[in-house]
Amino acid sequence: MSELKGAAIFGQSGGPTAVINASAAGVFQEALKQGSITAVYGAAHGIKGILEEKFYDMSKEDPYELELLKTTPSSALGSVRYKLKKAEDDETDYQRILEVFKKHNIRYFFYNGGNDSMDTCNKVSKYMQQAGYECRVMGVPKTIDNDLWGTDHCPGYGSAAKYIATSIMEVYQDARVYDQGQITILEIMGRNAGWLTASAALATNAGCGPDLIYLPELPFNVDKFVAEVNAVYEKQKNVIVAVSEGIKDQDGRYISEYGADLAYKDSFGHVQLGGLASTLVNILREKIDAKIRGIEFSLLQRCAAHLGSRTDVNEAVLAGQMAVKYAVEGKTDYMVAFERAPGSGYKCEIKLVNLSEVANKEKKVPREWINEAGNGMKQPFIDYALPLIQGESSPPLENSLPRFTKLKKVLALEPATIK
Repeated sequence: MSELKGAAIFGQSGGPTAVINASAAGVFQEALKQGSITAVYGAAHGIKGILEEKFYDMSKEDPYELELLKTTPSSALGSVRYKLKKAEDDETDYQRILEVFKKHNIRYFFYNGGNDSMDTCNKVSKYMQQAGYECRVMGVPKTIDNDLWGTDHCPGYGSAAKYIATSIMEVYQDARVYDQGQITILEIMGRNAGWLTASAALATNAGCGPDLIYLPELPFNVDKFVAEVNAVYEKQKNVIVAVSEGIKDQDGRYISEYGADLAYKDSFGHVQLGGLASTLVNILREKIDAKIRGIEFSLLQRCAAHLGSRTDVNEAVLAGQMAVKYAVEGKTDYMVAFERAPGSGYKCEIKLVNLSEVANKEKKVPREWINEAGNGMKQPFIDYALPLIQGESSPPLENSLPRFTKLKKVLALEPATIK
């Protein structure tokens, strides 16, 4: 395919992670090397920054600050949850995106996110093709939920899993200091897929983890839950339970709704979950005479760069780099994905997945990796997850505190000039 000269723009979307900025570093550093890329932009708040024509000239950033993106958590450019309507229903946003792309000669579009973000990426890609505007579009995977279809795992998951397993091992020590015993309920993120909550089993595998683990892949029965907790408590007087925030009963109702009305929904129609630990604590207190405590990890599990996985960081950077390299080579309309090589040692290779295949599809924890009782994980999950948390990664320190990136965020006001 012939060389395509033009500017590149990168956006971040959806929930932040400990390594989404590492992918940004991969994109920016690689794009700035490419002779066919005439300018490199970072969109403020994802697709909204393009619609509002607010993006930054990344060539104005200090190279050291771009390097620090690799160990800076959250979304340095700002994220967004904005759903594009179908082009056949309303072309307004698409016409605006095309207008901005033409004005700034943007010929490369990289979008970093999860399921909904890949849907956005796919829609933009298809519209540009329909409009006859050559723009190479690549999705860069990201989600701590690890539920993107078509890839062995997602950047962001390994670091979050490492934080969860480590924190649970610490809670395990704390929960056993008194002689009276205690029941501890740990609420972990995961709407429809239980990959994050399953990572609690890594702590159990190390001898300091939950006694019971419940994922949203299986219907949750409250009476069964109470009986199983009580059985463990009667036996050993200390119980730790890890549970996904998205567990539902047989009728599809969120268990967290038992304690509160989940009224808020984002633009993609997802309810804001939370409060499950408190709901389960209240249920247990009516049935079991014990000290019971609930802990919600909340945002901590997705921003803990101080416990980052080196494997996760390296793969996040690689995903960004390869998205640029493939686009420059002529590839478009794909998401970068990981494929695990067979064998005992851990090795992953990069592959490409069509955006239309991955958009809005969820990958769930296989039923055969969950024990028969539905309250714990089997060895195949441990074998899958353990390699993803390997290696240490943490920000450099200044005065013993993390030194995160400090981007200047110089607005790109003038259209790019082709070299």
